[in-house]
Amino acid sequence: MNLNNQNSNPNNSFDLKEILNTYTVHIKWFVLSVIVALIIAFLYIRYATPKFAVQTQIQILEDKTSGSELDVFQDLNLLGSGKNKVEDELQLINSRSNFIRVVKELNLNTQVLVQGNIKETELYKKPPVNLNFIAVDSILNRANLDFFITISSSTTFGYTEEEDKPVKIYAFGKNIATPIGDIVITPNVGVFEDYKDKKLRISVKPIEDVAQGYRTRIVVSNAGELSNIVNIILEDPIREKAANILDALVRIYNENAIQDKQIIADRTSNFIDERIANISSDLASVDQSAQDFKTEKGVTDIAAEANVNLNVGVANQQELANARNQLNMAASMQELVQQQDSYEVLPTNIGLSDPTIASTTDRYNQLVLERKRLLKSSNEKNPVIVNLDQQIAGLKRSMQSSLSSSVNNLGLTVNSLSGQQARFNSKIYSSPANERALRDITRQQQTTESLYLYLLQKREEAQISAASSSPKSKIVDQAYSISKLPVSPKKSIIYLASFILGLLVPFSVIYAKDLLDNKVHNMHSLEKLVKNVPILGELPRLSKKDEKFVIKEDRSVLAESLRIIRTNLDYLIKSKRKAGKSNIIFVTSSVPGEGKTFLSTNLSMILASTNKKVLLIGADIRNPKLYTFFSGGDVDKMEKPSRNKDAGLTEFLYDNTIEIRDIVNPMLIHRNTIDVIYSGRIPPNPAELLMSDRIKELFDKVSESYDYVIVDTAPLMVVTDTLLISEYADLLLYVTRAGVTETSAVDYPIKLQEEGKIKGLSFIVNDVDSSNLGYGGKYGYGYGKTQKKWWKF
Repeated sequence: MNLNNQNSNPNNSFDLKEILNTYTVHIKWFVLSVIVALIIAFLYIRYATPKFAVQTQIQILEDKTSGSELDVFQDLNLLGSGKNKVEDELQLINSRSNFIRVVKELNLNTQVLVQGNIKETELYKKPPVNLNFIAVDSILNRANLDFFITISSSTTFGYTEEEDKPVKIYAFGKNIATPIGDIVITPNVGVFEDYKDKKLRISVKPIEDVAQGYRTRIVVSNAGELSNIVNIILEDPIREKAANILDALVRIYNENAIQDKQIIADRTSNFIDERIANISSDLASVDQSAQDFKTEKGVTDIAAEANVNLNVGVANQQELANARNQLNMAASMQELVQQQDSYEVLPTNIGLSDPTIASTTDRYNQLVLERKRLLKSSNEKNPVIVNLDQQIAGLKRSMQSSLSSSVNNLGLTVNSLSGQQARFNSKIYSSPANERALRDITRQQQTTESLYLYLLQKREEAQISAASSSPKSKIVDQAYSISKLPVSPKKSIIYLASFILGLLVPFSVIYAKDLLDNKVHNMHSLEKLVKNVPILGELPRLSKKDEKFVIKEDRSVLAESLRIIRTNLDYLIKSKRKAGKSNIIFVTSSVPGEGKTFLSTNLSMILASTNKKVLLIGADIRNPKLYTFFSGGDVDKMEKPSRNKDAGLTEFLYDNTIEIRDIVNPMLIHRNTIDVIYSGRIPPNPAELLMSDRIKELFDKVSESYDYVIVDTAPLMVVTDTLLISEYADLLLYVTRAGVTETSAVDYPIKLQEEGKIKGLSFIVNDVDSSNLGYGGKYGYGYGKTQKKWWKF
């Protein structure tokens, strides 16, 4: 019991033991919460659908050139080489168009599920029924429908679109009208008999939604920063289904890569065919010219006198022919770029020596192919396609600029070689005209023929290379299950999380309750608020069955608590004794209902049990409770007074003819004798009445006549009545009620004492719960100890 309000460690505001006790006192709630959480975890694990991890591994192959079908032009050094970036390939593998193809090929947007008592199970391997949709693909791909069937016999089944609605009986093979069109359901012989009388749910989802769902669930990652190995993992309740999805995804990815290369190869082959047709016409014309010339001139052989000049002229003529050929190809390519649509691939490696044009053409074709692939699952307003259009337009302008520059440069080269050829011809012209003319025709014939044969050879090589195009990746491991055990739900993690959650829930509730709590709960919590103000004790919370009055030789918790207060009260009286008895004790509180009258009466009786003379005065003349409190007692154990309604404190104060003996009422309660002065009638001016000089006369006389004078006064924070007579009090007992009195209300009487308006302030905590009660609850001493119910906090 704290009389001086000095904590054992006043400098330490952090009391670990107290904090732990706040939670350990509710240990049963922690245990109960953990048990409930573990039960919920067990039920979740019991009925959760397990998922298995399936993985496949592929190796991204490095392309030494832009495409293996174009290796036929490597000797011309027209194509740049480079390495596929693995990061880009990861995005291509995980592209939306690939997953849409996977869903369509495996029919993943349609599920057959058998319903159980708690959960549904998908029938993937061998469904009991086969579904045939008559609706067009454009409608079916966007369909969203669930319906239920029950196989009733080998020829009929029940159908309903709502689970709880009555079913309609249909025969297998008959058309069923649904919101997405007619459906024909046929039995899967050998399987459907196992599912008779079981309800099946058929779920049809939009293909794009299903594809997006699998796309978010699949994890595509690189095995290492510098590695070309790609790991693809999918978690699904059905291992075979997950393996089929991964294998189909890898196959479609490789098919797309081969298809891209085939498109470029076909475009290149068509360009070569066009050039061969033009050169074939030129070759025929040259052959005809040689034949006509020899026939007309009768030339059969060439003289050897100009062999040296002719040899040099031939070399120069070859260079001139090559330059003209380059010029013609560049001009043709320039014309093709200007005329064709912006979204068609261009021929590559057609013989141009400029590497910039070759690399730009290769990049242009890649973007065009990527645009076509994206348009399969999107539209031209997609921001990605708009971005590609801008890049394609920029590359096309770059190619036009490069081709224009190349044409100009080749033109200058042709002019230069033509000038050199003219100088050589001037020397040859000294030979006979027939020989010179024949040589010209022969040289042109040889040049055209060699180019014709070269293009024929390259066309065959291009077709062979295109037919043997290799995919972008090699399968390292086919799809396989990583473990025989499911990866989810993870039992250990779920149980651990449930255990932690079970501890966290009551902890949070208690912490929040404590954090938001602004009430006084017991003497210990009050000690933290008051400084040098004594706390005399605390009174227990009483149930409806408990006795509200203490009796003589009472051993209840209430009686023991009052005896502690009596002992501390006597100690204070002795320490404060001056001239006179110093035995006038005011009992007050902040607001009504905190138990000041209850304390006043029981304190009077516990003091009277020591054979002391005790007077109880009801000084709350505005709202008198004392008489009502006594009249509500046990009639068999209390001798109620024959009250004189005209003889109370109010009457004594305004009627000078009334003596103190006229208003004193002796009472015998449970063999305890006390004198009581009731409040009397409620006056119209209680504050002015309490300022009467007769109040001092009353207190002076009764202080001398009695050992203890207990005064039940009005609440301090409600009216000023108590402050008006506080000067006559030797001690002022301020009653706080656990769970009712706010902590801010405690500051009010302390401030009044600091200002000198009251004196002898002491606190008492009333209505303390047994778990918070120090004497009766914490130590369990006394015959009247009550057992706390297990469900109470």
